[in-house]
Amino acid sequence: MTNQSDRVVIIGVAGDSGCGKSTFLRRLSDLFGEEFMTVICLDDYHSLDRKGRKEAGVTALDPKANNFDLMAQQIKALKNGQAIDKPIYNHETGELDPPERIEPNKVIVIEGLHPLYDERVRSLLDFSVYLDISDEVKIKWKIQRDMAERGHTYEDILASINSRKPDFTAYIEPQRQHADVVIQVLPTELIKDEKEGKILRVRLVQKEDVEGFEPVYLFDEGSTIDWRPCGRKLTCAYPGIKLFYGPDNYFGNEVSVLEVDGQFDNLEEMIYVESHLSKTSTKYYGEMTELLTKHKDYPGSNNGTGLFQVLVGLKMRETYERLTANVEAKVPATV
Repeated sequence: MTNQSDRVVIIGVAGDSGCGKSTFLRRLSDLFGEEFMTVICLDDYHSLDRKGRKEAGVTALDPKANNFDLMAQQIKALKNGQAIDKPIYNHETGELDPPERIEPNKVIVIEGLHPLYDERVRSLLDFSVYLDISDEVKIKWKIQRDMAERGHTYEDILASINSRKPDFTAYIEPQRQHADVVIQVLPTELIKDEKEGKILRVRLVQKEDVEGFEPVYLFDEGSTIDWRPCGRKLTCAYPGIKLFYGPDNYFGNEVSVLEVDGQFDNLEEMIYVESHLSKTSTKYYGEMTELLTKHKDYPGSNNGTGLFQVLVGLKMRETYERLTANVEAKVPATV
């Protein structure tokens, strides 16, 4: 008889700093429960501290500043149900602190710059998402955060983004092709030259032919759909909302794309959009809307960012339940 209920499920969440990983992880804890989910920040596998990186002339994005051998070894140990002594990178001091003991848990989320970079680590993942923020939106977000909260100048912010750009392009961005799902955040196409980055066009790029994963679709699977819901069933202020769904090709992979451009004025009305989506992996009618309205204050809740974070979370939960299901019923009894 086989029982997989003690199977450790490993999830990868990749993306640059400031791209919404922490909000996404908070949404995941709603689905898995904090006690069943352990988050490992891959910054802890920096092999060089801040001073060492400066001396070597490399950034934290450069693989040379990270210990992928240890990362692969420890993630594999956790997947096999063994405890590890994980290093700690101290963001305050920029130094490496003494390691901490991490016990295996039902769900281990590895998040950071490089979860899909090393083939050994990538092969251990049961589901992966890449959060892809376009340069235009990234600059606007960083300006809002760093100028308002940290007193940085516009020139400083631009310089910091540009200094990371070569390494980001070389080592982080290529990981998109390996993710099961990519959430792309782009400037809106509903308003020409929208300056503040408040209204966004968000795309959910879902890889086809991933074992056990069925992409979410709008109205009719495999068709190409343009939909502008508005009026009596959905409150829409200017510039309204536009949804798109259709097949595409992404880095040579067949994908299904779901897109939301614009923002929702009333989150309770999301039930109307939810009722037109299929394969959402919800357990009951309205669960997606309920998960969104539970945290109206989270960044991106009123646009496609929040919606797609919830949908990807639901897919991760489904993956977890599929992999940990008690398979006694499927095993034929021996006579």
